Amino acid sequence: MTRDLPATQEFYGSLFGWEFRPGPEQLGPYVRALLDGQEVAGIGRLPADRHLPIAWTTYLATDDADATAEAVRHCGGTVGVGPLDAGDAGRLAIASDPMGAVFGLWQAAAHLGTAVVGRPGTPTWNELLTLETSSVVKFYQNVFDCTVEAVVSADFDYVTLHVDGRPVAAVHGLGQALPRDRGPHWMTHFEVADVDEAVERVVELGGHVVKPAWEASYGRMATVADPEGAAFTLVRSRADA
Repeated sequence: MTRDLPATQEFYGSLFGWEFRPGPEQLGPYVRALLDGQEVAGIGRLPADRHLPIAWTTYLATDDADATAEAVRHCGGTVGVGPLDAGDAGRLAIASDPMGAVFGLWQAAAHLGTAVVGRPGTPTWNELLTLETSSVVKFYQNVFDCTVEAVVSADFDYVTLHVDGRPVAAVHGLGQALPRDRGPHWMTHFEVADVDEAVERVVELGGHVVKPAWEASYGRMATVADPEGAAFTLVRSRADA
């Protein structure tokens, strides 16, 4: 969600090679981002009366958006928008967990979601950055009936969420290292061919670096923000990760 849709399209089109076509406009003007004709993301203009962050929103799948929205409320979260129909594409809601991290619910109909993964310019991972994992992980387990796998480490608070035995997202407890100006939030990771070149391109296009490039066990990464401040992580995944 952004306030300047044309400028945001220009930024991501130049960075990732995306093209765009109109999508459902239930939350205002909206476009779908395409890579070689396949849908990889969506960008919408934030309505003036919606007090949502300028940010990438992680959508979590559900078979019943209304039932899941009710589960969010029952488990201590908040539903800020919806559930509502997005044309014939599906049904959605915007919610937040008990710590305040915003995420979307998506009940697919004609539109299943990202059509291609693993290539430069596609979302490759979603991670919740929060104070600590123990309390908030229970929320996602109860709402989405997922299982968890924790990293056994005295100084690394990290839990992976699994569906049908497959890792689908992670929760990372940062403690006092969590940015105070943002609070708990979901972070979208986009695959790129070269992290350092992509970081330079972000800056050239008017964005800025949030966290300089570093090496992780699963690849080289850097966290950046677009010109309106929406943060995201660039990653060049290791082939053996």
